[in-house]
Amino acid sequence: IDAIVAAQRRGSVKRAEQNGPPPEPRITMAAVAERRELEDAGVAEMQEGMEDLELAGPIPIQQLQSKGVSAGDIKKLIEGGVHTVESLAHKSKKELCEIKGISENKVEKLQAVAWSVVPMGFTTATVIAENQAAKIMIHTGCKEVDTILEGGLEAGSITEIYGEYRCGKTQFCHTLCVTCQLPLEQGGGEGKALYIDTEGTFRPQRLQQIAERFNLNPNDVLDNVAYARAHNTEHQAQLLVAAASMMAEARFALIVVDSATSLYRSEFNGRGELSVRQIHLGRFLRSLQRLAEEFGVAVVVTNQVVAANLDGGGMFAGPSIKAIGGNIMAHSTTTRLWFKKG
Repeated sequence: IDAIVAAQRRGSVKRAEQNGPPPEPRITMAAVAERRELEDAGVAEMQEGMEDLELAGPIPIQQLQSKGVSAGDIKKLIEGGVHTVESLAHKSKKELCEIKGISENKVEKLQAVAWSVVPMGFTTATVIAENQAAKIMIHTGCKEVDTILEGGLEAGSITEIYGEYRCGKTQFCHTLCVTCQLPLEQGGGEGKALYIDTEGTFRPQRLQQIAERFNLNPNDVLDNVAYARAHNTEHQAQLLVAAASMMAEARFALIVVDSATSLYRSEFNGRGELSVRQIHLGRFLRSLQRLAEEFGVAVVVTNQVVAANLDGGGMFAGPSIKAIGGNIMAHSTTTRLWFKKG
């Protein structure tokens, strides 16, 4: 039997040597062209998906589950005020470590995942110019003011309005709460408004009157305005955390803070507390700027004034009043409007 098996093996080897090695698969030009078409189609589909993702706005933090982030960590981030991947990528490590249940090592891992989704490096000026041209401009309801602002209030930035009492700051904010709900072709933002009131000057009746001017349903306009009364500076800052949660679920076009400095002015007294006040105010304005950039909303803050040249120097030079908040407020806002009594 062994002899028979050995003979069969020798015959198989001999036949293989006579036939030679098996022929290699032939790659035709048609196959190469078909493969290239498939690759191009895949790249185009991926680019379209990225464009759709950018048009959809901020990325919900829940999307990180597909990147391996656990549901427990996502829940902790949401409880800490982080509702989007952009917010996770842009916050500092110190801020994220303050969230309960998130360690420093976990922060590094979470941010590494966020940075792989959100672009954090350099880009070209052409891309920035295209993004600037695509920004929404919300009309103010006054053609002259829109002309001064080159189209209206710019989304993604902070606009400051300061002036004396009873010069129209709050009325201007009420008008913006209505115009931001208009369609884009009519100069609106097609979104809701969020109103933080620190002085108790909000009047829904005025919103109804302004809505009738723009041929809008007054009841629908009131339903699209989220209102909150801030009672102290800490509460004022906490309202921004709640605002981020609301904006992650619905489309908002405008945030109004009327006024941003009233509570700071009453709670912090004298030069001894000036430094603490400015630090707290700077953090509040920084949080507003993050919301503006993250959700693409226009932010409007009103500001009070103080008499200028109180020391007597330069009594006859410059304006008689100036906005409070100092350089912190001036550097944090993109546009400043000074309202005067006519």
